[in-house]
Amino acid sequence: MKQLMLGNQALARGLYEAGCSVVSSYPGTPSTEVTEEAAKYDEIYCEWAPNEKVAMETAFGASLAGKRSFCGMKHVGLNVAADPLFTCSYTGVNAGMVIYVADDAGMHSSQNEQDSRHYAVAAKVPMLEPSDSGEAYEFAKKAYELSEEFDTPVLIKMCTRVAHSQSIVEPGERVEREPVLYQKDIAKYVMMPGNAIRRHPVVEERTRRLTEFAENCAFNRVEMGDTKLGIITSSTSYQYVKEVFGESASILKLGMVNPLPVQMILDFAGKVEKLAVVEELDPIIENHCRQLGLTVTGKDVLPVEGEFSQNLIAEKLGAEIPPFRSLGEPLPGRPPVMCAGCPHRGLFYTLSKNNCTVLGDIGCYTLGAAAPLNAMDMTLCMGASVSAIHGFNKALGSESEKKTVAVIGDSTFMHSGMTGLANIAYNQSNSTVIILDNSITGMTGHQQNPTTGYNIKGDPAGKIDLESLCRSMGFSRVAVVDPYDLEECDRVIKEELAAEAPSVIISRRPCALLKYVKHNPPLHVEKERCVGCKSCMKLGCPAISIKEKKAVIDNTLCTGCGVCSQLCRFGALKA
Repeated sequence: MKQLMLGNQALARGLYEAGCSVVSSYPGTPSTEVTEEAAKYDEIYCEWAPNEKVAMETAFGASLAGKRSFCGMKHVGLNVAADPLFTCSYTGVNAGMVIYVADDAGMHSSQNEQDSRHYAVAAKVPMLEPSDSGEAYEFAKKAYELSEEFDTPVLIKMCTRVAHSQSIVEPGERVEREPVLYQKDIAKYVMMPGNAIRRHPVVEERTRRLTEFAENCAFNRVEMGDTKLGIITSSTSYQYVKEVFGESASILKLGMVNPLPVQMILDFAGKVEKLAVVEELDPIIENHCRQLGLTVTGKDVLPVEGEFSQNLIAEKLGAEIPPFRSLGEPLPGRPPVMCAGCPHRGLFYTLSKNNCTVLGDIGCYTLGAAAPLNAMDMTLCMGASVSAIHGFNKALGSESEKKTVAVIGDSTFMHSGMTGLANIAYNQSNSTVIILDNSITGMTGHQQNPTTGYNIKGDPAGKIDLESLCRSMGFSRVAVVDPYDLEECDRVIKEELAAEAPSVIISRRPCALLKYVKHNPPLHVEKERCVGCKSCMKLGCPAISIKEKKAVIDNTLCTGCGVCSQLCRFGALKA
């Protein structure tokens, strides 16, 4: 029966039907739902790994053992997993191995908008790029066949719009597969230099065979229309091109974006008067066409940044059609903010009040950089806050040690903060690291992590004790604070910054949005006490506003955390 499915959901269904047995991923928008959907199938073992590198290595191990495997991540996660990616390209696979990467053109939830196709080219592995949910479903199944036929991991790339849009899928049944027998093969799987140097020619020959495959494969197709304009495109750009041009242009739709075909492109170019390439972000297809000696319109008129749209393509390629319908007047700005009752708010207020230099990390708490808290000086990548504070303090010494902290979430600390903390312990800087433990992976939608004690299905699992871990890494100063208690936060932060030793502060309070968290009744304002000083507004809590020079609390948002009442000198905010 046909169903509407998200691209991510459809990909998970394809994994299931293809007989995938092991899934290991790290959550990252817009990739997260694939693993969450796969976990609904009892036939697939699914897990959240501490980071993407571990996830890919786990998937490789399962493939080596003879079971079809999968790992998923967002584009910046592929940076973390690049080390095993490049080498398992050399080793090849035993059973099929599929790697999913979700790019985020437009940076809806990311710190950059890199183009993951570069990884496929550099690592010399095939990459498939679905343009809708139906293709996500089909490509997932075919990716395993491709992986096993050509002895290679296969990358599937989707962008936010394909991952999070719905289209029709007609699901089938799961096909159970017999495990591929594991046989010891040192020359193939032990990548020391003497073996690796003999595997490189194998990879190059595989690329030549894959290029021949790309010429006539089901992933690439020609849709001939008016031959005055021919457009080569892929992914969501294909959907926009079809909406804008319909039959008034000929289209070469590429579903396999590495390696790219040669003769197929040349033949298509020979049938049209003018050739254009429409692709988001970098000119990967365009540069390939230029290397073939073709004259193309591409990034000379289309941008290399941001998402495309129907109107953009129509404007840049000169389509004479009415503008596609827009929302009319621009919607009012709605910048992201920490939720009402967020446990990070009190901690960031305290850091801001003490004029601390705060080296930040990737997570909900990055919003501590927003006004009115303005309590963040740097955010780079997962785990960087802990490594960076060590370098910052080594560079400036006591000048910075007494006023600089690093902040990092519990999940991010497990992802890549531990190695930075080991560096502080080993090379001894008087650095203060604050672990913001909200008992969940909050930014990507409440996924479990190694500190929560539960696995992806919510069943009891191994639980890492942060205090014991930090002490075992050489930190004698480990303090735990409640971020709702401003006085305690202030005291402990000052104590640890003054100490002549490296230290860790664990700010512990569950995320206010967790279902099991029981909130206090919302606060209210006693108007006769409120003088309109706006001290409560310094928190940036979305539940508090000022009307007619008096504080107002929205009782549909307020969680009764009481942090604001600690700022009111007049006792106007009451439970």
